[in-house]
Amino acid sequence: MKALIFDRELRLEEVPLPIRIPGTSLVKVKLAGICNTDIEITKGYMSFHGIIGHELLGTVIESDSDFLSGKRVTTEINIPCKTCDLCQKGLFKHCRNIRTVGIDDYPGVFAEYAVLPDENLHEIPESVSDEKALFIEPLAAAVNVLESVDFSSSHKVCLIGDGKLGLLISMVLSANGIKHQLIGKHEDRLELLGTGNA
Repeated sequence: MKALIFDRELRLEEVPLPIRIPGTSLVKVKLAGICNTDIEITKGYMSFHGIIGHELLGTVIESDSDFLSGKRVTTEINIPCKTCDLCQKGLFKHCRNIRTVGIDDYPGVFAEYAVLPDENLHEIPESVSDEKALFIEPLAAAVNVLESVDFSSSHKVCLIGDGKLGLLISMVLSANGIKHQLIGKHEDRLELLGTGNA
């Protein structure tokens, strides 16, 4: 299969099809989104070497799971070890040995196929277009802000950065009635949300 590999330089290479093990599914990649993290990896971030990319829309073509077989899916990117003390307490997001698809110690999705943990895969409803489905992972990162910070109506929120994630966080805050101001350097992006005031 063809895959986009980073090893001090970015190359499109022919590589073996990934091997699926129990608890994982083989996914045929249809779309993969480019995240700023992918760009930073090519500049040395996380010292990652291998197949990059973590935003995916694909179809499960091989799985032990009857539920997943043949389904259109996206993936969560973090893979906890489930054995460390924090995982044992159910704090999987804080796993001491966490691996991250296409970023840290797990092959990414900029390839024709990817093997991903079954529990990380989520079926996409037919009512959601492929292009919109590709935004599920970054949107999930934006929604995570609501889980990480206890906002109240008295908070004055300033969001700095008008990249894809900044815009999505701004939309999530607005959808939840949280008044905020988005500050960035791209006027056209700020205008999408009303000149920086959301």
